[in-house]
Amino acid sequence: MGQLFSSSTEECHNDLASSFTEYCKKFKTGNQIIPQETIASVELSLKEGNIQGANSSITDAVKTIDSTPLNVAVTGESGTGKSTLINDLRGVGDEEEDAAEVGVVGTTLNRHPYKHPNIPNVVFWDLPGIGTTNLPLKDYLEKMKFHEYDFFIIVSATRFKKNDIDLAKAISMMKKDFYFVRTKVDSDLIIEKSCRPHTFNRENVLEQIRSNCVKIFQENNIDEPPIFLTSNRNLSDYDFPILMDKVMSILPVYKRHIFMLTLPNITGAVIEKKRQSLKQKIWLEAFATGLLNTIPSLTLFMGSDVENLGKSLSFYRTVFGVDDASLQSLAKDWQMPVDLLKAKMKSPSVFETTKKETIQERLSRYYEEFCLANRHLFNKNVYVKELFYLKLCFVDMVTDDANALLREICSRNNLISD
Repeated sequence: MGQLFSSSTEECHNDLASSFTEYCKKFKTGNQIIPQETIASVELSLKEGNIQGANSSITDAVKTIDSTPLNVAVTGESGTGKSTLINDLRGVGDEEEDAAEVGVVGTTLNRHPYKHPNIPNVVFWDLPGIGTTNLPLKDYLEKMKFHEYDFFIIVSATRFKKNDIDLAKAISMMKKDFYFVRTKVDSDLIIEKSCRPHTFNRENVLEQIRSNCVKIFQENNIDEPPIFLTSNRNLSDYDFPILMDKVMSILPVYKRHIFMLTLPNITGAVIEKKRQSLKQKIWLEAFATGLLNTIPSLTLFMGSDVENLGKSLSFYRTVFGVDDASLQSLAKDWQMPVDLLKAKMKSPSVFETTKKETIQERLSRYYEEFCLANRHLFNKNVYVKELFYLKLCFVDMVTDDANALLREICSRNNLISD
């Protein structure tokens, strides 16, 4: 009997390890939000029956994800579109409170931090161009505290200058990543088209802009770095999505997740990456919690669970840009009632009370519908609380809302361009 019990226990541990391994395999290495060594450590703990150790490893990893800081330096001369780029990266309008000042000549000679409004441990630092400060390179690097940043974006609206090249060399010596961003290419295209309406070719003009940027590197005997052409008016066009993918592919694992959550919802691909990243985190939390439960929960939704779910949904809506404040701003721009915009979505009404259905009843319905559509999410030996299923459900729901809003924005932009 003891041998049978031991064999059964070992089989259970192997099942848990296998379940964890199979789930992690769903995400490519570049999309995982915890390091590979942590995944390997959890798998080993589960196989050895060290359930508490596996739980602690996952819990510590999730806490690290939430608390990891990310500092991004953006530097360039005045008038390059640097401030607008910072606002775009933060999802903040140029006229909103705490926006980086746009169009200001003779800006401060000191660095200035701009926290992301939704993910405060992500900070974008506005650094004056080295040509603005007239400081020697060594003094400039020290004054701007270059050692503190995770990566650098060097911005120009024309050709990159020798100062930019010298900065890139210094950053490279620090073993940090940098990206050259050439802004305002849409303005160049408009001017070129107005001057040469009959011979204008969009791709040829973009290639010419890129070649002009490369020339300065060739003149300084430097290998051509990646140069990203962007428009501050339309982030989904040109190279901005490519730049974001490049940054994501190079960032350390923990920083990758929080940077992903800050990205503006400019394409369906970005929205989907956010969905996968958030669902991965929820799954990890649920798996860790479920490891310590020996029986299924008997109470469906306690008051604390409802409060927890409300906060989670509010966070997801903010991350995906379908929160009340964002919808109200869009409705104002589009001159339409905000209720009409909300009616196109599901997430705004989840916690609204009605005569037909209580919030508890609605949550129970969502839970049952989600379970029917998504069976076998967890190993049979992992007893996961219902609220984790609902968090996964909410992420799917908010993703649908974000895609619906993106289609609406694209449709309106196409009408304007036509």
